[in-house]
Amino acid sequence: MSVDLSVNFTGVRFENPFLLSSAPPTESEANILRAFEAGWGGVVTKTIGLHPVVNVRGPKTKFLRSEIESTGISMQKRPGTALHSSWNWELISDKTLDWWAPRISRIKKAHPAKILVASIMAGSGSDTELAHWQTLARVCQEEGADALELNLSCPHMDRQDMGSNIGRDRELVSVVAQVVRDVARIPVWAKLTPSTTDIVLEAKAAFLGGADAISSSNTFTSLPLVDPETLEFEVNVDGLVSTGGLGGPAILPLSLAKVAQMTCAFPDRSFSGIGGIASFAHALNYFLLGCGTVQVCTAAMLDRAVGPNVIKALIRDMTEFLEKRADRGWKSLEDFRGLSRERIVPQSRIARPGASEYHGGHDSGEGYADPAELHVRAE
Repeated sequence: MSVDLSVNFTGVRFENPFLLSSAPPTESEANILRAFEAGWGGVVTKTIGLHPVVNVRGPKTKFLRSEIESTGISMQKRPGTALHSSWNWELISDKTLDWWAPRISRIKKAHPAKILVASIMAGSGSDTELAHWQTLARVCQEEGADALELNLSCPHMDRQDMGSNIGRDRELVSVVAQVVRDVARIPVWAKLTPSTTDIVLEAKAAFLGGADAISSSNTFTSLPLVDPETLEFEVNVDGLVSTGGLGGPAILPLSLAKVAQMTCAFPDRSFSGIGGIASFAHALNYFLLGCGTVQVCTAAMLDRAVGPNVIKALIRDMTEFLEKRADRGWKSLEDFRGLSRERIVPQSRIARPGASEYHGGHDSGEGYADPAELHVRAE
């Protein structure tokens, strides 16, 4: 039985479910073309905006590595270490919309069967700012973008009406999704921040506003570590640092938890999983939770910027995974997507040695008051 890696996600056909996410490698037209030639089913552009952006001096992206036989974690390159995570404080694209527009058109003409998703961002503090979202959406779709991803999640924007500052506000999430939906003829994905109390609420707001899918998670707000010898932050400019975004292997379990919350709440909606994916085994977690596509960043950056070896392995291993399960009749992602979702339950549903021994985390034998006794006292 032949396998089929193609997926239909928000009405768009991808030849495979693996996308290169919006990040430094997708800033360049040349890199996006190389990514498609390498085999990625889709690419999400670096976020395009209308406002001028100037990045900080010095390194904008660094990689943390942990020592194999100790607790050491550092950005310093040294032998005997393994990748722990990536850290960046890079802002959105510093290229203008006028720069991006013809390049979107050229990329699509070069690879008409590949899927190009335009990541866009504007503000939300006024009608003028909301109109900027519509301008970005109109231009990108007119130039041939197959879908729009709304960046509601960048963790290091100073403006209070941009990036993750929108993503933490349910009302603004819904408003932005709606103003884009009003002009979009192509699918609209909302990329949400994980730095929120209950991401299900923001996801609901995005869907109510008209979003076709949720992308999650963006990087987690974080600081670089201090070098214990110099007492300087490992990344700084003139001794100063600001928060950035943590990605890579360290956030895989965290991102899965965020995605699971949403896919369990909205099992019939579309989700693109992001966070810590370097192999098909990682991607499989997202698929089993209900995601229809996944996006890769850190692993690709470490593999010639656009991950030619990463995508080759993803395609190979997914093919082998399906071929090994041919006896179950599996031949595409839809045959196993979401299979693990129903296994995620509240703590109270996890088996205990005996039902009478579960007190919701309170045990009178450990110094806690007996809940029944407290109830009697209250009466």
